[in-house]
Amino acid sequence: MSKKITLVLGGAASGKSAFAENLVISCGKSRIYLATAQCFDEEMRDKIERHKTQRGSGWETIEAPFDLLTPLATIKNNECVLLDCITMWLSNHLLKHSDIDHECDRLITALAHCAGQITLVSNEVGQGIVPENALARQFRNLQGHLNQRLAVCADTVVFITAGLPCLLKGKL
Repeated sequence: MSKKITLVLGGAASGKSAFAENLVISCGKSRIYLATAQCFDEEMRDKIERHKTQRGSGWETIEAPFDLLTPLATIKNNECVLLDCITMWLSNHLLKHSDIDHECDRLITALAHCAGQITLVSNEVGQGIVPENALARQFRNLQGHLNQRLAVCADTVVFITAGLPCLLKGKL
């Protein structure tokens, strides 16, 4: 069986993480959760706990707010990865003043070489108004370009809105 990459896009609180979790559960392989969020406040701590509760048991969690290459390189073909989420990973790098183009190139390469099945979660951030500040506009543009690159690499792309999936590419 060939490697499969699924990209799940959607707005905030659209149901994309729950949809992606169900995809990974249905793959029937060992489940790895690559968590990119960093916990800086009580609100984020609560969100992370809600996600853990929602996922339930049966997941190996790897916290990877910056380095996705190392864990992706260790994934075996009998494992299914949920990377949640690309948006937080990109935000982490932007705030760290990383070389974003270099980090995105490295991510695309790591995804191409990963032996397991991968489901990526990412926010669609370009459907709202133009942000008023330069950092937010920069982030929106970087996220939009990265989502486009990921969509090219992905075998399947699904857009989630109001908890409902809309297939954009491939098969579910």
